[in-house]
Amino acid sequence: MTSTDQQPFLSVKDLKVHFSTEDGIVKAVDGLSFDLAKGRTLGIVGESGSGKSVTNLTILGLHNREHTTINGEILLDGKELLTARERELERLRGNKMSMIFQDALASLSPFHTVGTQIGEVYSKHTGASKKEARARAVEMLRRVGIPQPDVRVDDYPHQFSGGMRQRAMIAMALVCDPELLIADEPTTALDVTVQAQIMDLLKDLQQEFGTAIIFITHDLGVIADIADDVLVMYGGRCVERGSKREVLGAPQHPYTLGLLSSMPSLDGAVDVPLTPIPGSPPSLLNPPTGCRFHPRCAFADKVAGGRCSSERPLLELVDGRGSACHLTLEQRADLFAGSRHH
Repeated sequence: MTSTDQQPFLSVKDLKVHFSTEDGIVKAVDGLSFDLAKGRTLGIVGESGSGKSVTNLTILGLHNREHTTINGEILLDGKELLTARERELERLRGNKMSMIFQDALASLSPFHTVGTQIGEVYSKHTGASKKEARARAVEMLRRVGIPQPDVRVDDYPHQFSGGMRQRAMIAMALVCDPELLIADEPTTALDVTVQAQIMDLLKDLQQEFGTAIIFITHDLGVIADIADDVLVMYGGRCVERGSKREVLGAPQHPYTLGLLSSMPSLDGAVDVPLTPIPGSPPSLLNPPTGCRFHPRCAFADKVAGGRCSSERPLLELVDGRGSACHLTLEQRADLFAGSRHH
């Protein structure tokens, strides 16, 4: 997924994250691998419960270790994160890697000013004085487009609009110029105008600092706008990977095709009906055997011998492109041709 002259800044290899519950083992992430280079944006897309957020909380070390079994490898700039001590992870979080959460109001403390919260992160990692931290907070609020930052720095989160709060969250995430930024559906609750502004802001900041970005979303329209590469997750597994142009323009997995067929197109004919994916996402407590998508797949009967329900399809990549599906490429070309996608 990275070009040959770029070493991956982040490398995730065969990651498995399983939670122990009273009802059994939840296989939230079940064998996920990907690479991400600096200056690139990886869009991770999938329905709720597909394992997107769990993957990224695990990268940051924000999981309950007591009830979680994690296997695999996560390398950040060559450093193994899964075996790192909590103190080391705390040093890396906010400094070398950072996260923008979906709900800014829930993520910001109502009891402290926005400037204090941004400055606190900066002081913790740099040892800056209160005066320096405040000046940095003002600078960051200005950078993310908040008007009168020297005044708004003393406001509390409830005095900010939704879009402004999200900008403040981005300012906090970027205050130490992290090299890896994880954005977990950061524009979901915002109107489309503010959403577009936030996306432009992230792209500008990436261009300025060469940040590696993971952008988590269920919205393929957002992916089309911001991502370089796309990873499609379903039932805790990656089912398709490739460049944005490849995945959105010529999907290779029935699930990706289903996602594309269920969203409206601005340039498509108005009389073309949207086709929702039937059924519901699988239980990760008791997932389907074989291909996890097969109970909802319109093409499962096209594969001989019932392999879709009995045999797990492997994700075979050629130059970072591939999908985990038992259909041959020829079958997919024929079957997908009549289906609606953008």
